[in-house]
Amino acid sequence: MVDSTVVLNGQTIAYTIYAIVVLLFMAWFAMKITSDGKAGVLSNKLFATLVILLTILGVSLHITTSATIPWVTIDLNRDNITPDKTVEITVKDHQFILPSQEITAKVGELVLFDVKSEDLTYGFGIFREDNTMVCQMQVVPGHKNDLLWKFEKPGKYTVRSTEYSGPKGHKMILKDVIIVTE
Repeated sequence: MVDSTVVLNGQTIAYTIYAIVVLLFMAWFAMKITSDGKAGVLSNKLFATLVILLTILGVSLHITTSATIPWVTIDLNRDNITPDKTVEITVKDHQFILPSQEITAKVGELVLFDVKSEDLTYGFGIFREDNTMVCQMQVVPGHKNDLLWKFEKPGKYTVRSTEYSGPKGHKMILKDVIIVTE
């Protein structure tokens, strides 16, 4: 599984290039249809061909990049995957209740975070030491809320709520509670 920061950087570059190509096409098209007051400068066949090519390029980009998103493969094959470790977490009264003070995992270990809310809708997010998000999910009371994740890098990870749950929700941060080792 690729680290999500690598995916984000790669997708930012790919989609920026695609957006620039589309904007250049639009500018070229606008210049063609307004030049010399001639509306027929651009043939329908050429226009249709360019639109089809841009559509194929855009769809291909989406299909290609969807395979790089770290959780897609896990989610698509979820029924056939057995986690290496399950961590049960309860959320109640704007607090995460962990099974122990620290959650330990190894790099490459598949961890299932089974999170249950007893009162409100919360978020469950895992963040790196630089405060960038690794993954997150919404935790809805009365529903199955679990997140299957494989950590690619050792380090200390913070858990925090990523969903507005009232004025106390901003304090729902457990710093460095997930310890991932080699």
